[in-house]
Amino acid sequence: AKTREAIDEQGWLHTGDIGRWTPHKTMRIVDRKKNMYKLSQGEYVAPEKIEDVYARSRFISQIFVYGDSYESCLVAIVVLNDEYVKKWAQTEGNNVETIVAPESNTKLKQTVLEDMNHEGKRRGLMSYEQVKAIEFIKEPFTIENGLLTPTFKARRYAVEKKYKELFGKIYKSVNA
Repeated sequence: AKTREAIDEQGWLHTGDIGRWTPHKTMRIVDRKKNMYKLSQGEYVAPEKIEDVYARSRFISQIFVYGDSYESCLVAIVVLNDEYVKKWAQTEGNNVETIVAPESNTKLKQTVLEDMNHEGKRRGLMSYEQVKAIEFIKEPFTIENGLLTPTFKARRYAVEKKYKELFGKIYKSVNA
């Protein structure tokens, strides 16, 4: 019975993955269907693809991209790469407080967001796939705290539940 549900009448196996055909006629898996967000204007976005792009930023240790069907943009929470932020702070003439309280450093937040969006443009993200606002968090995602799977992927439901209020706050800042 389960097999009949998974394979349709045309012979396609429905795995729950979202893919796209490459120019070489191969299927590339983009994300899981259950992980996709639909934004208010109707665009579907694959957060893991976007996270992979933004994770290339030297400022970022971990990132979680979030979308809401009542909102027109994406937001994210970021665990900073402390070593790189220290180097940045020294070259910018900032003091150690940047590391101690990065969430209050608007210049750092703006710099990280600009770096993310630069990386996004370089890697071909569409404008609706670009994150519009971020907040920094201190606690990294780990298997122990239940925010990572054993394969080191974010447990999306657990992260969304834990940071629900913070995501609401980020959206309020975007809409202000």
